[in-house]
Amino acid sequence: MTVDKRFAEDFREADRGLGESSRSKIVTGPVSDWATDFSHLEPEWAADPYPIQDDLRARCPIAHTDRFGGGWLPTRYEDVAAIAYDTERFSSRGVVVSNVRPPLEVAPAGNVPPITSDPPFHHDARKLLLPAFTKTAVGRLEPSTRAFCHSLIDSLAGKDVVDAATDYAQHIPVRVIADMLGFPPEDGPRFREFVEIMLEGVNLPTEERQAKINMVFDYILAQIHDHLANPRDDLTTYLINAELYGEKLSAKHVAGMTSLLLIAGVDTTWSAIGASLWHLAKTPADRERLVADPGLIPTAMEEFLRAYAPVTMARLVKQDMHWRGVDMKADDWILLSFPAANRDPAQFDRADEVVIDREVNRHAAFGLGIHRCLGSHLARMELRVALEVWLERVPAFTLTDPSAVTWSTGQVRGPRHIPVRIG
Repeated sequence: MTVDKRFAEDFREADRGLGESSRSKIVTGPVSDWATDFSHLEPEWAADPYPIQDDLRARCPIAHTDRFGGGWLPTRYEDVAAIAYDTERFSSRGVVVSNVRPPLEVAPAGNVPPITSDPPFHHDARKLLLPAFTKTAVGRLEPSTRAFCHSLIDSLAGKDVVDAATDYAQHIPVRVIADMLGFPPEDGPRFREFVEIMLEGVNLPTEERQAKINMVFDYILAQIHDHLANPRDDLTTYLINAELYGEKLSAKHVAGMTSLLLIAGVDTTWSAIGASLWHLAKTPADRERLVADPGLIPTAMEEFLRAYAPVTMARLVKQDMHWRGVDMKADDWILLSFPAANRDPAQFDRADEVVIDREVNRHAAFGLGIHRCLGSHLARMELRVALEVWLERVPAFTLTDPSAVTWSTGQVRGPRHIPVRIG
């Protein structure tokens, strides 16, 4: 088969803009005052950001930093929601905070549509993906997901101590998204490496970061070429053949959208599953209650999503303005902390507690506004099935050493190691 001319050339430019540095400043290092010098890349933030967020919410609800070339961190639910819904004053063309900004000319599509897209393009780009993520479509994936979870538990037989993150949680979304995209499931370790490159490598020198991102897109390009030569019934082939405004998607659009599904489809759910298991390992009463009453798991998982929301998105200020008491400059970053919003006592009763039978729980773990996670049905299914299978097969487990639990840094926070003793 002749390769489609759209994909005849390398499309590393899918993330072009990294090399266009603006207002470059120091990124990491000790924080002097979180209200005026915050950094979500610091170890103390990764280990436990909630006391920091609570302090900021009480004394400085919209924190500022000169790092990353300038940025803001709102911590109240109402402020986070207002920004998320305001597409007139805040752009989504950059969603991962770093020392550089994607150039203005990438708007309105952005490099990774639809998450980096602004209206009106966003609506049409998002609509292309919706059929793959409906409840009905996701429901068809549940039997294979459940079987895979059981196979992971089978592989732990005979072990007294296991890592609930690396032996279980991280594998589930990797397998699910690989199957959906038609990528080789044995490439799972590479997917996890890609996550680190895209989400945790923002402090690398620009040239080194660009080289690593090129590696991610080289892989995606190879997979797309394979699908062109060997079409099959999966999401990648669907995107190659999809049309927008009467034309097939550009190579850049297909590459960006595929990278979004691969990265976002893995890290967020892996983190949510891991955080839930971490909570249950350290909270015997909640674990025992769910083991005795599995029907409570769907309610409990919503509370885990609220309390341990993994995702913090970003926006860019469109123009200089005075907003809710602060003077924002064009191209300032906004770190849109859904975890902080979910812990706001003005929005949630007992906001700092994990209440697994919480009845009213309109959390923001999946975001707010037009960019609310289109994969929320998929993430919920994976989280629910992962917990159901684990609690059925491993009803008793505790942390071997709470200090041995480690957390990822950056805008997706989740436990990377959770050593637990079974039985």
